[in-house]
Amino acid sequence: MDGLSLRGNAEEITEKLAAELHARVAAAGVRIIESRFTHLAYAPEIASAMLQRQQAGAVVAARREIVDGAVGMVEAALGRIAEQGIVELDEERKAAMVSNLMVVLCGDRSPQPVLNTGTLYQ
Repeated sequence: MDGLSLRGNAEEITEKLAAELHARVAAAGVRIIESRFTHLAYAPEIASAMLQRQQAGAVVAARREIVDGAVGMVEAALGRIAEQGIVELDEERKAAMVSNLMVVLCGDRSPQPVLNTGTLYQ
């Protein structure tokens, strides 16, 4: 159809549809007075792919919100620990704490408790 689309050329496509219908039914003595689209649906495989794409976009947007929130919580936790002098953390311990908090805060499932049977620095 010469690169026409329903979104951009609905009127032109409707006219072409009416002409095509008229050509097909004229031999039977039927006259087309008006034609219009009342229902338009994608093929099932296209609709499924479009739905998957929409869902993937929603998942990515939700994950982005989760990560943004988790980063803010980690920053707040590190700030309060330093501010209140709860414990002195070197860069390696901070990195481990950030990693653990991000896993817990961003995970799909509830965290499972971990029992430390040694010292903090093993």
